[in-house]
Amino acid sequence: MVADPDKETSLLAGKGKMGRRRRRRREPAFVWWVLFAALGAVAWLLQSWRVGLLVLLLWCLYEFCLVPTVCRITTRQGLWCLEPVRGRLFACTPAHQQVKNDALWWLIGLRNPFRKRQLPDTGRNTGVLVVSPVVRARLDQTDRIVLILAGGGTLVTAVWAVSGYF
Repeated sequence: MVADPDKETSLLAGKGKMGRRRRRRREPAFVWWVLFAALGAVAWLLQSWRVGLLVLLLWCLYEFCLVPTVCRITTRQGLWCLEPVRGRLFACTPAHQQVKNDALWWLIGLRNPFRKRQLPDTGRNTGVLVVSPVVRARLDQTDRIVLILAGGGTLVTAVWAVSGYF
């Protein structure tokens, strides 16, 4: 069976007339905090450190992957990218994700071993002063603090869970 090319192009022409995609509305952040408070209360009432560790691990997962936030990578012109993303570890585009990966490696004091060697973009062809990749790859202070706390929480959860079984 051969598809009708005229029908296919007419279907594609009807989609995205404005050139923008519609973004799904995100849940409010307080829904997650109500869930954390309820689970924390359950852990407190049961006097269970295992449930408390589960709550801590869930909060770490939320901060790493689920929190509704913005990209916050410094663009070449020195402004923040304000595109919405899900999770502090992620960025809006592959180019911004590469910069964010560099920033995450630098956060733990290492260079990104998976980065392909590239010449820095100097902006010589446009004559515009651009922000260097080293400056662009700095995380916002709040992101650094929360990522360090979430990483520490994950480490604490792993150590306590393993030591609790012995």
